[in-house]
Amino acid sequence: MDSHLARLAATQAEVVAAWQLRQAGWSATKIRHHAARGAWRRVHPGVYVLTRAQPSQVQLWWAAALTTPTSFLSHGSAAACYGFHRFSKPFEVVTRPGQGGRRRLGRLLVFRSKRLQGETTRHTGIPITTAERTLVDVAAGLDAKRVGRCFREAIRLKTTTAARVARCVERHGDAPTLLAAVARRYAKLPYRRTRSDAEARALELLDDAGIRPPGVNVRIGGEEADLVWVERRLIVEIDGPQFHLFRDEDARKEAIWRDAGFTVRRVPSSTVYDDPAAFVACCVRP
Repeated sequence: MDSHLARLAATQAEVVAAWQLRQAGWSATKIRHHAARGAWRRVHPGVYVLTRAQPSQVQLWWAAALTTPTSFLSHGSAAACYGFHRFSKPFEVVTRPGQGGRRRLGRLLVFRSKRLQGETTRHTGIPITTAERTLVDVAAGLDAKRVGRCFREAIRLKTTTAARVARCVERHGDAPTLLAAVARRYAKLPYRRTRSDAEARALELLDDAGIRPPGVNVRIGGEEADLVWVERRLIVEIDGPQFHLFRDEDARKEAIWRDAGFTVRRVPSSTVYDDPAAFVACCVRP
């Protein structure tokens, strides 16, 4: 394999673009010859996966971002790449510099924007809009519940911060007001210490109720507990679907905490979402 082609393949999940090869001096004839001889799989015009297998999701993200030198994975595709939103469409989404409405080109949805400066980066190597810009873009099509979840997950996964989201919202006068409100209201919550969205949502509920914030994932007796009020000697564990798979381990930790003088209360994660009042009551009762 050509050394330049090999370097591109190694750093781009086996995905290459014709424009990259032309920049390295390849002719159109040479590109067509290699594509035919190597049985490259065409994903978009001029973008190939160098393997015979069906492209993986990562390869599809790379292929979309490589359709032009100034394409950036964006909107739902970018949010899925960062890991804070599910996006399952028969196309990927990119944004390019310029103006005009969105346009569907085969398995690609292309947006144009005149405000990309300072709002693009790379994530796992892929050219992509920043997480905060991605939040602004996807929030326009989401309801309040999903906006909140995306915001929490983006911060919990350490892809951005509340402050960066707030600044991005300010730069975009047409940014969704739901996102702006969430960014302002919960700017100081320690989302990054949480292990799940249920824990992050729990912090919001407690903040809304005016309850003194707990320690998050604090070690008591050498074992990590979800929400801890040391002064009240109270631990609240938020049990996800996996709770029933590890009952013995959970019982062992609970015994350690009780021996350390703590009251332990367990709340299903579904209660955090479906019955916020019951969750708050669990945290405040003596």
